[in-house]
Amino acid sequence: MIYTNIPNTNIKVSKICLGTMTFGQQNSEIEAHEQLNFAIEKGINFIDTAEMYSIPGKKETQGSTEQFIGTWLKNQKRDDFVVATKISGPNDYFKYIRENLGFSKEAIYEALNKSLTRLQTDYVDVYQLHWPERKTNFFGQRNYVHNQNEQWEDNFKEVVETLDGLVKEGKIRHYGVSNETSWGLMRHLTESKYHNLTRCKTIQNSYSLLNRTFEINLAEVAMRENVGLLAYSPLGFGMLSGKYLNGNLPENSRLKLFPAYSRYNSEQSHILTQKYLELAKELNISLAELSLAFVNHQSFVTSNIIGATTLEQLKENLESIHVELSQETLQKINEIQELQPNPAP
Repeated sequence: MIYTNIPNTNIKVSKICLGTMTFGQQNSEIEAHEQLNFAIEKGINFIDTAEMYSIPGKKETQGSTEQFIGTWLKNQKRDDFVVATKISGPNDYFKYIRENLGFSKEAIYEALNKSLTRLQTDYVDVYQLHWPERKTNFFGQRNYVHNQNEQWEDNFKEVVETLDGLVKEGKIRHYGVSNETSWGLMRHLTESKYHNLTRCKTIQNSYSLLNRTFEINLAEVAMRENVGLLAYSPLGFGMLSGKYLNGNLPENSRLKLFPAYSRYNSEQSHILTQKYLELAKELNISLAELSLAFVNHQSFVTSNIIGATTLEQLKENLESIHVELSQETLQKINEIQELQPNPAP
C-alpha cells in the first residue's frame, strides 16, 4: 500500500480508501466485516461512510452502514484507523433522517452524535458536509443556473465556527466538504483564514475517466490551497469495470438493482468505456486497474475511494495500487477523453 497525509495534518492515510455505501443493502453485516478485514490485511487504514448510507437512501436502512462499521470497529484498536463520515445537506426526500436537515449548529451536533453512537467511537477523524445547503450544480449537473428566488442565506462563518467547536471538544479531528464547487471551497477556506478557525482539509467529489470536471478549476484550488481530493465513484458506478458493455446488465449489479442510478450509463459513457477497455488490453491490465490507476496517479488526489460488493472485486481494485501509467499511456487517455469530455458529470 502507498500512504499519503491528509493535507496540513500528520494523519497518514492509505492512497486507497474503503468506500462502504453498499453495507446494509447490497452487503450484509457479515460481508461488510469480511471486506473490512480483507482491506486492512492489504494495508488500508482509511474508511469512508455517511449518515445517509446505505445506498440508495431509504428510511429502513438509513444508518445501517455506520452501524455495521461500528460493530466491527469496537473490536479494533481505534487509533489504527482513520474514519470519515458525512452529514446530509437539505433535501426533502431525506426528512426521515432528521427534520432539520442542513448545517445549523443544532443539526450538526445532532447528526454527529448519532453517527458517533452508530460507529461506537468517541470521535470522527474527518467530518464532511455531504452536499451544499445552497442551490448549485452537483450530483450530475454540469452547469450552474442561478436562482434569484433562492431562500438560502450565507452562513459559512457559522458553519465553520460550529465545526471549529467540535474540533476543540475532540469530537472531530478535521472537517471536509463534499460535492462542492470551487466557490464554495474557497468560501470555507476564507472563513477559516480570516477568523482563525479550523481549516477545511479535504473535498470529496466524483472523479474518474468518465468525469474529470474536477480538473476544470477545483484541481487548481486543491493544489494551490493544499486541500486533498477524496475521489468517489472512480469506476463510475461500475461502468469502468466494463461489465455493462455490449448491453450487459448483470444480476445483482447496481444498475440492475437500482436503475435510477444512471449517471454513468449514457451512450457517450459506453463509447469511451469501450475505448478505455481497448487501451487496457494493450497494456495487459484490466479496465478497472487502468481506471483506478489513473485516479491514483493524480497529484491532487489524497485518497481514492473504492467500493465493492464482493471480495473478488475488492481484490482486483486493490491491485491498482501497483499499476504505474507511463506518460505515453496518459497521453492516450487524454486523446480518448477529447472525443467526449466529461460524459458523466
